Amino acid sequence: MARYDKYDPISGGYRALAGEVFGPGIWGVRINASGKMIKSGAANGVDGVFCNPGPLDVPINEPIDVMTRGQVVEFSGGIAGTDYYADVAGAITATVGTNVKIGVTVEADRLIILV
Repeated sequence: MARYDKYDPISGGYRALAGEVFGPGIWGVRINASGKMIKSGAANGVDGVFCNPGPLDVPINEPIDVMTRGQVVEFSGGIAGTDYYADVAGAITATVGTNVKIGVTVEADRLIILV
């Protein structure tokens, strides 16, 4: 399962409370009007990426670390040199459309986050 790597929590991200349940995986996220982190992408925008390596869900109001710059390793299903985006539900996809770019793979299993 994907996990953070080469991540500086001081300059490469921030911490916020979860505004919804996050299952295992990588999610495009943004802060809502209550100041909590929710899944987001496409026209709604993205403030960063949250990686939950699982296997458990992250519950509402749990503090989570949001990455804005860094690397995610063990990224499954990737293709080297491919741009990746967050769709309206916050899911990560290689489909451009109206989705918001979150980063690019340097290797098939290493996603560079640049939000």
